[in-house]
Amino acid sequence: MSDNEGDQGPKSTFSTYMAEGDQLYHKGEYVKAIESYSTALILQPDDKHCLVARSKCYVKMGDSDNALRDAEASLKEDKEFFKGLYQKAEALYTMGDFEFALVFYHRGHKLRPELQEFRLGIQKAQEAIDNSVGSPSSVKLENKGDLSFFHKADEVKKGRPKGLIHPLRREMRQQNKKTPKSEKTAKQLLGELYSDKEYLEKLLKDEDLVKGKMRGGERLQDLILNCITYLDTRTEFWRQQKPIYARERDRKLMQQKWNKTRQNPPSDPTRFVLKSLEEIDAALTAGNAESSLKKAREVLKSVQCWSEEVVPNKKEVLGNLHSCIGNALIDLGKMDRALDNHQKDLDLARQCKLPEAKSRALDNVGRVYARIGKFPQAIDAWEEKIPLACGGLERTWLFHEIGRCYLELKRHTEARDYGVRSLAVADEIADEKWQLNACVLVAQSEMKLGNFKSGVAHFERALDRAKVLQDDPARDAIQKALREARQRL
Repeated sequence: MSDNEGDQGPKSTFSTYMAEGDQLYHKGEYVKAIESYSTALILQPDDKHCLVARSKCYVKMGDSDNALRDAEASLKEDKEFFKGLYQKAEALYTMGDFEFALVFYHRGHKLRPELQEFRLGIQKAQEAIDNSVGSPSSVKLENKGDLSFFHKADEVKKGRPKGLIHPLRREMRQQNKKTPKSEKTAKQLLGELYSDKEYLEKLLKDEDLVKGKMRGGERLQDLILNCITYLDTRTEFWRQQKPIYARERDRKLMQQKWNKTRQNPPSDPTRFVLKSLEEIDAALTAGNAESSLKKAREVLKSVQCWSEEVVPNKKEVLGNLHSCIGNALIDLGKMDRALDNHQKDLDLARQCKLPEAKSRALDNVGRVYARIGKFPQAIDAWEEKIPLACGGLERTWLFHEIGRCYLELKRHTEARDYGVRSLAVADEIADEKWQLNACVLVAQSEMKLGNFKSGVAHFERALDRAKVLQDDPARDAIQKALREARQRL
């Protein structure tokens, strides 16, 4: 977006800004993603999918209030919109309101019991409640209208339960009431951020400094206090989400489990690996990239310690696991580490001369490069994959993606040529969706080359495909492009 776009209004379509926001979100550029989603909402103010997408960005940035506001707005017209319910639960959980979060995780699970996200949400919210208010046996659910509240059995008559987390109001935030034990706990929970907290506290003691003001008029003292308050909030959130003793216990149990697995491989290693890969893939497909990543790393550590006698195709298995880790990291927006794992997969495939594994790795390496805007490297990877591509669907996709990269590089002749190749394969397999995509690519390339008549013809064909597919956003975007193209004839 240009700097003056806010003055002139959005210059593109809703779907374009949504796609831009999605791409920025996956790259971890949450502030820019929010800008794109906000512009999209100017065009369609009540779009619930866009509101959920922006809410996710706010959660990533720690802005729980705005995250909750967007999630609730997405439910305004449809109280059973499951993505909105899940996002509201996530926002509440991030705020430390585990009890309310649990209610909405349960509500979403009742509507969509097949989705793993809600099951995992229920589990983590319940664990956090147990950590803060005690064991489940000491808690009972009391229904009051629309929401349910958790109370300790011996606190029902005493008003507000002690378990509800509002750390901003707690006396533990006061600096003069610190104890060595609480400081040690905070240090363990905050990790590297603890030194930042100490630095901010030292700044508060500089009377001349805190009297100063920022360019926007905000007092430095207020800014510093807000930062310290946020860190205190996170400290209490992490403490109740999983106390230090629980973290240490889990680490020890996991270490014992890894050591046992390394020393004593399962009786059927092949079955273990295949079952693990299925679980890793299922978690990623369900949208739980964190769980998928954790499982893949655990299995990778185990397999690395086994001998070739235990797993004869050890390198092939390791390549598969690196691929799984890379895909999970892509979903989490950690592109550098994703690229590193996909490159390891590619190296192992080349060493073992495995064409299918090589094709998979080149596919993923190209995807990462394209997402981070390194189009020449993406082209190199995907062009190396061309001889390995199997089936028409993979080939039409591959030609289209290479053409898109060339279009980004303003190499319009190559973009058109790959678009034509993609369209030919799409026609061959009669895939209407890829016919649409390829026609748009060819049309855009032809317009850039000054071949306006051909550009109009391909836009017209793309418009026909969009109507057949009932793809309204694509139809609207193509109609706009077609009007502009016809004016240049």
